[in-house]
Amino acid sequence: MAQQPVFDQDGEQRVDEFVDDTTDAAERESAHRERGTSRPITVVGNPVLHKECQDVTEFGDELAQLIDDMFASQRTAEGVGLAANQIGVDLKVFVYDCPDDNGVRHVGAVCNPVLDELPAARRMLDDSNEGCLSVPGAYAELARPDYAVVRGQDAQGNPISVEGTGYFARCLQHETDHLYGYLYIDRLSKRERKGALKQMAEQEPRYPVVAND
Repeated sequence: MAQQPVFDQDGEQRVDEFVDDTTDAAERESAHRERGTSRPITVVGNPVLHKECQDVTEFGDELAQLIDDMFASQRTAEGVGLAANQIGVDLKVFVYDCPDDNGVRHVGAVCNPVLDELPAARRMLDDSNEGCLSVPGAYAELARPDYAVVRGQDAQGNPISVEGTGYFARCLQHETDHLYGYLYIDRLSKRERKGALKQMAEQEPRYPVVAND
């Protein structure tokens, strides 16, 4: 696995070893998905989406099955990332199957993720459109850094670091936000948030969702 430069909060360069999430990406995603069962997606308004999730403390068969189910659910909904609370599970874990801006496919799972703080010199913002499976049918421009590093644990509890650029960086930030109780629309202005919710209300979800009471 290649070692690549990242920066600490003082802007000093250091060398980290990032998880290899590109080798055999298609085969690994397929294996997870075939073992899993697709579940409906929770949508904005469901309480589980609006609070910080619990830390993952047990790294066993139940977590492995949850990750498999998340991959299956993600594929059904045609998403590139999915947090556990998006299928109603109050745990800090997300999965991803996402290309970067070079078209390289990244597949993996992260438990208890924490985003690195980037120094100002590394914060190049990208204001591309963003959407969310929990806000089906809605999209809005949202500025996020075009580079991200997430640190956490894998499904066995081993420490890992995941690096993302471009679209994949957006995915890592978006999914980590979910696990701390934030949807992307929470980062929009009131007017933009209202517009996104209007888009959602005007369309039927293309995948199964959990209706809010």
